[in-house]
Amino acid sequence: MTTDQAASSDVVLRPATPDDVGLILSLIRELAEFERALHEVRATEESLRSTLFAGRPAAFCHIAEYDGQAAGFALWFLNYSTWLGGHGLYLEDLYVRKQFRGEGIGTALLAELARICVDRGYPRLEWWVLDWNPARGFYESIGASALTEWIPYRLTGEALQQMASR
Repeated sequence: MTTDQAASSDVVLRPATPDDVGLILSLIRELAEFERALHEVRATEESLRSTLFAGRPAAFCHIAEYDGQAAGFALWFLNYSTWLGGHGLYLEDLYVRKQFRGEGIGTALLAELARICVDRGYPRLEWWVLDWNPARGFYESIGASALTEWIPYRLTGEALQQMASR
């Protein structure tokens, strides 16, 4: 959804700008608090600025506003499917502030990302969800399906350092 395609006249979506870096960090911290992981946030305004607004950014962000107030965001990047032979869009974070939930903002953000996929010929939009997150019901209601046969793995911290030194 773009600024001229709002589902509600109260919802406006727009690509983030460098002036939004403080807001984005605030929203990331709110999301991390919701996910009970605020202690894990290492992002800074500078790291976000260089990641999102460098010469060739590898990650992108859309801001949702409701009645002129920052209501949420979607932060995403491109992934790639060797089987499909093309890019897809990976939604790293979608967050709507509590006071704005139920206003169609999450739907608007996902619809905007789906439009980006369709417009660019990307065959899929993917994201992870914590197993306890009540948004799972919403995602299923829009036709998204859980990939129960795939188990995510992650190398981080000391394990990542050890692997890199092999």
